[in-house]
Amino acid sequence: MELDLRGYVKIIKKRIWLLLAIVLFSSVASGVVSFFFLTPIYEASTKLIVNKPAEAVGQQLNINDVTFNIQVINTYKEVIKTHYIMGIVAAEYPQFGLTSSELIEKVKVSSVNNTQVMTLVAQDKDYVKAANIVNAVSKVFQREIPKVMKVDNVSILNEASVNVQPAPVKPNPVLNVAISFVVSMMAAVGLILLLEYLDDTIRTEADVEQYLGLPTLSAIMKIKDEDLAKSSRKTESIAKVGDKKHVNATTSN
Repeated sequence: MELDLRGYVKIIKKRIWLLLAIVLFSSVASGVVSFFFLTPIYEASTKLIVNKPAEAVGQQLNINDVTFNIQVINTYKEVIKTHYIMGIVAAEYPQFGLTSSELIEKVKVSSVNNTQVMTLVAQDKDYVKAANIVNAVSKVFQREIPKVMKVDNVSILNEASVNVQPAPVKPNPVLNVAISFVVSMMAAVGLILLLEYLDDTIRTEADVEQYLGLPTLSAIMKIKDEDLAKSSRKTESIAKVGDKKHVNATTSN
């Protein structure tokens, strides 16, 4: 039999302590790990522009030149992520302590559609190192691309500044806690519903009628030990009062 919304709410309220415990534990654990255990990661970026070749400077730029520069960007993005370029960077900048393969994994290249601008991004736990990496890759690429493509049309728009200390891009403690809160709540609700589904205990008269289809003739109430103790003391008190009245009546006679 399908439960309506009120039935689900009733089930969740019955084990609300379990839901609160799971959500609270998960959120606190996520916050503690994000703030105190995860290493902050910083991001630095440079921008390159693909424009007219050097020998064509001074000539009027037409739509065909712009279209060519935009299309060639996809080629340049692949050239940057090659062992040829990254191998030169690794050899000329040994202080990075990175191989060409590691540089390929660390440096991300992107471009905005229909623009002549490319963005190089690197992430590292040391912001200065990340800035130096993208600056080095940009300079080496600008110097080597004329040898590869036989055209000098790449310029550096801006380099990553090493004199700033921006906020880390990850971890994001607030986002992590929010995700943990939502996921743990969903997991807790699922666990509560599962426990309710597995619980076949019949507790009330309504359960008897619902699951067995039989009317309830009588019910035995559950009595706690404290109630028995109170009842016993009350019975003893009544008995003592009765005995006292009996003694008083005998004395009077």
